[in-house]
Amino acid sequence: MPSRQPGSPRPRSPHPGSSGPLPGRGGPVAVLVVTWNSAEVLPEFLASLPEGMAGVDWRLVVADNDSADGTVELVRSLAPDTTIVQTGRNAGYAAGVNAALGAAAAWEGGFGAALVCNPDIRMRQGCAKLLVDALDVPLDGGGRVGISVPLLYEEGGRAPVYSLRRESRVTRALGEAVLGNRRAGRFPLWSELVTDPSAYERATVADWATGALMALSRDCLDACGVWDESFFLYSEETEFCLRAGDRGFATRLEPAASATHLGGDSQVSPRLWTLLTLNRVRLYGRRHGAVATAAFRAAVLLRETSRALLGRPASLAAARALAGRSALRATPGP
Repeated sequence: MPSRQPGSPRPRSPHPGSSGPLPGRGGPVAVLVVTWNSAEVLPEFLASLPEGMAGVDWRLVVADNDSADGTVELVRSLAPDTTIVQTGRNAGYAAGVNAALGAAAAWEGGFGAALVCNPDIRMRQGCAKLLVDALDVPLDGGGRVGISVPLLYEEGGRAPVYSLRRESRVTRALGEAVLGNRRAGRFPLWSELVTDPSAYERATVADWATGALMALSRDCLDACGVWDESFFLYSEETEFCLRAGDRGFATRLEPAASATHLGGDSQVSPRLWTLLTLNRVRLYGRRHGAVATAAFRAAVLLRETSRALLGRPASLAAARALAGRSALRATPGP
């Protein structure tokens, strides 16, 4: 994900949800994009918006985290009506989302819903309208849809990416360590990853979902407040989805909506995979006690160690970091 790679951040760490309701309700859908040296992928993203946003009144906000490749100038040239927020630093993804939300809230009349998307997303025809229309739908078991996500496809891929997730559990970390994500994913007790194909054929509620593209209802945003900037990169969307669920706002797949995600390098980059893994354990620790967190950390360490023995450098780096004493401290960037 080109916009979400770390550089030399100076993080801020507001308390989650501390901002209260955003001013200004109603108005267009705010399309929020966080960029960091994203000039390579932005032209195609901007060109795809009219098709993806068809049938929706929308405005674009780009929050730029101090790009050095002409990203801001490119946006001004190709989409001059865009609201641009320059953070002045590589502030992290959550900070960029918060900056974009604040800018949209300052519009005359505010905004009605938000669409958070990476610049390497390519929405298919009418994707946004389907996602926005799926918001605020009451659920049989109580609560309502606060976050809707589409089917995601890799570039050139015919089958959707497994983008739905269950909340972390010790048993699920152990299942992934022993069976592997895809095999364990068929069993809710043994994996966070949802791999049942039927789950991607219907409107499926999940604990959280990949954050490359998600629609957020205004009520959900007002109830949850700001994104947690202490997660410089990775786990910020997980934390927000779980916090929304705590407040009665579900994350649900809208299978009629679809988009292509060009993807990122967290699967192959040792430093990014390490950051992803550490943040996963940190988030678990915020929601559970010390004993459970120690067990979860051990299970994740087992998973990464087993994959390191199979010759995966990213897992070796993650295992070394997990074994260190500072594994649960704030990890704003590598």
